[in-house]
Amino acid sequence: MLSRRQVITGAVGVAAGSALAGCTTAAGAAPGTRWAEPGSSFTPGGTPSATPVAVTFTPAADAGNVSPADPVMVSATGGTIQSVTVTAGDKTVAGKLDTDQHTWRSTGELAYGQTYTITASVADASGAAAQKTSAFTTLKPANTAAITFQANALAVLKTGGTYGIGQIPVVRFSRAVSDKAAAEKAVVIETSPAVEGKFFWLDKQTLHWRPEKYFAPGSRISVKVNILGVNLGNGTYGAANASTNYSIGEAKIAVVDTNTHRMLVYVNGAQVHDFPISAGKGGYTKAADGSPIDFFTRSGPHVVLEKLPTVRMTSASYGITNPKDPNFYDESISLCVRITYSGEYTHKADWNIPDHGKRNVSHGCINMDPDHAKWMFDTFGLGDIVDVKNTPVHLPIWDGLGDWATSYDQYGH
Repeated sequence: MLSRRQVITGAVGVAAGSALAGCTTAAGAAPGTRWAEPGSSFTPGGTPSATPVAVTFTPAADAGNVSPADPVMVSATGGTIQSVTVTAGDKTVAGKLDTDQHTWRSTGELAYGQTYTITASVADASGAAAQKTSAFTTLKPANTAAITFQANALAVLKTGGTYGIGQIPVVRFSRAVSDKAAAEKAVVIETSPAVEGKFFWLDKQTLHWRPEKYFAPGSRISVKVNILGVNLGNGTYGAANASTNYSIGEAKIAVVDTNTHRMLVYVNGAQVHDFPISAGKGGYTKAADGSPIDFFTRSGPHVVLEKLPTVRMTSASYGITNPKDPNFYDESISLCVRITYSGEYTHKADWNIPDHGKRNVSHGCINMDPDHAKWMFDTFGLGDIVDVKNTPVHLPIWDGLGDWATSYDQYGH
């Protein structure tokens, strides 16, 4: 049997002889085209010529300060891609080859301050294989900022958790953010059902987001922070992308009226309880350092921050340290549902049951009968609402999740 080369050589020989007689053209050549002339598919030696494979790398060869958020791409024309590897040391970046084998795209993330080598195996139209290589270097920032998701400053936001209708997403950066617009652009919040919302920076590291009204029961909230490679200002870049999600449970709202000394409790819009309470007694004094102190419960919607079976409560925490001061106290309190960072709770107060429903005598907390405090402790959770009314001191936005105590028109920037 003749080899492939012998067959081709024989064909060329015949074609050459015929060409001398002036009767036919070379096999596979265009009419009027002579062997080995421009337009011929044959070359001296008798084998077809293959067009070289053109390979394009992105990022370009020897590129520096590449953002790790940028994709790596390899494309080929005049042939196909057989495989691609992108490596830095012993780390390999994942990727996917298109079905037509003309383009490869990275699916894994890059890292800062690394030199990556791209190795592409390609094949031309005849099946001949070759390797092409390229390299690039990612930028090395002065600092990076990582992300944590908070329910509030006292509790992390649990992915897949269920929270009350007042639970807003809180994104905490590990470093101060000077380019707030860049950070906000990287944060994508989606809700079902869809609602619009606004960002609010509690401080240089803490970003809040809330809609105009409480979340509807059954809502689902998704938070994605695409911060890798994002310049947050002053040499700080986002360390890595992060995401979380949570759901909203029943609508639980306790409305505390300090004039009537009652707490009306609603679940999904229906009133389920009417509890007698005692709120902050009011009045003013000074701490040991001379700073002003008042004993009002703050007005406005409060959000439950945490629940603790027992809390040591002492006036020394806000500056009243003299045991002879009539406002001094240091006690262990039970069934505590915290609603502000400054120390407001709903809790059991069996020592002043005669005052519940009649007068305000606490130092700022909401005192309840033992059975009522237990129901509150067992039923309310993070994100549920305690809305206090009719006191002269308004809940500030920084004291717990005071976001809902601020009008939507004034919220944000």
